[in-house]
Amino acid sequence: MKALRVAFAGLALALAAAGAARADVWGYVDRNGVAHFAAEKLDERYELFYRGGESYDTADGLPDRTPRPVAVPTSSTSRLIAYFEVSPAYKQVKHHLREASLTHGIDYELLQALIATESGFDAAAVSPKGAVGLMQLMPATAERYGVSGDRRIPLDRKLTDPLTNIRIGSRYLRYLLDLYPGNLELALAAYNAGEGAVQRAGGRVPGFRETQNYVKTVLQLYTMLKPPSVAARPAPARVRAELSPVRGGAAGRGNLPLDARTGPPAAMGAGPMPEAGAAAGDHRDLSTTP
Repeated sequence: MKALRVAFAGLALALAAAGAARADVWGYVDRNGVAHFAAEKLDERYELFYRGGESYDTADGLPDRTPRPVAVPTSSTSRLIAYFEVSPAYKQVKHHLREASLTHGIDYELLQALIATESGFDAAAVSPKGAVGLMQLMPATAERYGVSGDRRIPLDRKLTDPLTNIRIGSRYLRYLLDLYPGNLELALAAYNAGEGAVQRAGGRVPGFRETQNYVKTVLQLYTMLKPPSVAARPAPARVRAELSPVRGGAAGRGNLPLDARTGPPAAMGAGPMPEAGAAAGDHRDLSTTP
């Protein structure tokens, strides 16, 4: 960690002369130790966490020479980096992420970036719209995957269990990746705003400010986290997303209007998910049933 701080200081002058078209990541750690990430400075709490290379189009995968994000020395940078290195919340779910990555063929770093953006690895997070847990799942989405509440444990509490939440969320993300093959930004937009919103936007990222910021943030964190040694492996991503005009909406988790979201088709090709026991946690998927 000390070596990283020294390296940050040495990069300051070079970063000051960098170009404007950057894949930057802003963030802060709140008083509860939860990290918050965004593609832009949403308010005064956010500081520049990483400054990436110039924006690029990765329709053919992430090339070996992809410009790598570079650390920027700020008061919160060391805490944010430590979040991915030693955070108890992250370390407790790493094995669940690895299992989901192998089971569904999703890059580990993509799951890591999505959860960091969704909940900051706060398993107990609940959005204003009722999305719960690490991957911010709506109860209706969980029910479509065979998980429901019972007399002993209500559904929203079950969704705070990291294993249950990650299994459901990764299955839904895999479905969206298959629905929009080779177009990661649309899969992420649908995860955030719903498939119906993507359809109404003409097959583009919807014009909700939250969704546009969300897609950029996940992609930029994904690029930051993905090891350069495997960056040449084909990845269904287009960092330069085609956006529809912004129609409003607030930045943050769970703030989309209800009519912006629809759920996945009931037939998903796999059986019901096993119901894990409840634990302190939270997941959210912004989709709801039609």
